[in-house]
Amino acid sequence: MALGPDQAFEIFSHFPATTIFKFRHLSKSFSNLVEETYFVKKQIHNSLEKDNTCFFLQHETSQKYNNRVKFYPLPGKQSSSNVFRDVLEFLSYSSKVLASTKGLIICRTTSKIPTELFICNPATKCWLPIPSPVQLQENPDIDLIILLLECYNDSDDYMVLHFENPTDWFTSNYACKILKPEEGIWKPMEKSFFAGRRSVKFNMPVHQNGIIHFISDCFPYLTRRSPYFEPYIMSYNLHNGTSKMLKLPQNARKVSYDVNCDMGIFNWGKVSTGDSSICLVRLKGSTFKVWILKDYGSNRWMRILKVRIEDMGLREECPKIKGFTVMNDALLIFATEKRIHSCGLTNKNYMKIEKICEHECKSNVCFTPFLDTLRPCGPEATTLHLP
Repeated sequence: MALGPDQAFEIFSHFPATTIFKFRHLSKSFSNLVEETYFVKKQIHNSLEKDNTCFFLQHETSQKYNNRVKFYPLPGKQSSSNVFRDVLEFLSYSSKVLASTKGLIICRTTSKIPTELFICNPATKCWLPIPSPVQLQENPDIDLIILLLECYNDSDDYMVLHFENPTDWFTSNYACKILKPEEGIWKPMEKSFFAGRRSVKFNMPVHQNGIIHFISDCFPYLTRRSPYFEPYIMSYNLHNGTSKMLKLPQNARKVSYDVNCDMGIFNWGKVSTGDSSICLVRLKGSTFKVWILKDYGSNRWMRILKVRIEDMGLREECPKIKGFTVMNDALLIFATEKRIHSCGLTNKNYMKIEKICEHECKSNVCFTPFLDTLRPCGPEATTLHLP
């Protein structure tokens, strides 16, 4: 039975972006459909209601060095996620992926002098160069603190945040500047972000209702008399520039100031609907523990997982964890020296261990989630021309 135009429009608008781009070469009418603004908006709307389907994997090296960018679909998402091979080659040999949000990534060039920043949609080969922060212009070798965040309560599509490394490390004050695609300039916040007396992990922000949260490190370099002796979460309010400490659950803080302990925070729930929270993962020794923040006001946490790595059945002798993340409120993704695995956190997939891929992770790695959409990068964006 032949599909009518409206039926075809609705069905195709649910396809991943890379699938749509492949079909456009087979049909002139389909190619015209992709050029229609309303169809693009419909596909983006349908896509943004979905979970991330895949992720980029890189070694945690300095931003100025090239390293191979790998791309992997999440379990059960193999048919709904893809990235063109030439885009991966371009990213691997000329760029470092710094952050992502719902179909867009922000990258830093590693093959150009001076180095540049750009927003990119790998599924559509669309890219938008953005102005370099002053700190990068003055010191091209510096590792930037760059975030790419959604603007859920704003007319803007997304925003880029840059936290400047403090000139006086004792104060732990990070000046913050914001760039929005419609404006194209960096605007400073009136108040700096105070990170406490510990180093914080800027590579795993949790953004909710205009407030960004960062977790501190765990290393034992402070005295017990310091109010920052135990690890903590520090938030930064983008509306008024205030910084506030959020305590970790007591069982997570206990004996966590240790070189053998690593912790991370991740989004939990649908941020766009306001039904969201924070997921905390602690890896200490050979045990994963996962908590969910059930009530923000009273700082009430609930532990949802405790599992020893040796009990996961990984079929590796003395597996060493080289990185971890949480995606889609359901999967703990972690890398060993040989493979990448997922562990279910909810419902029927709870404690279900799956191998995602083989990978030689000799050094620590970082995960960047991705969603295959037609999302544009912003005004003045162009098509990325690849060899």
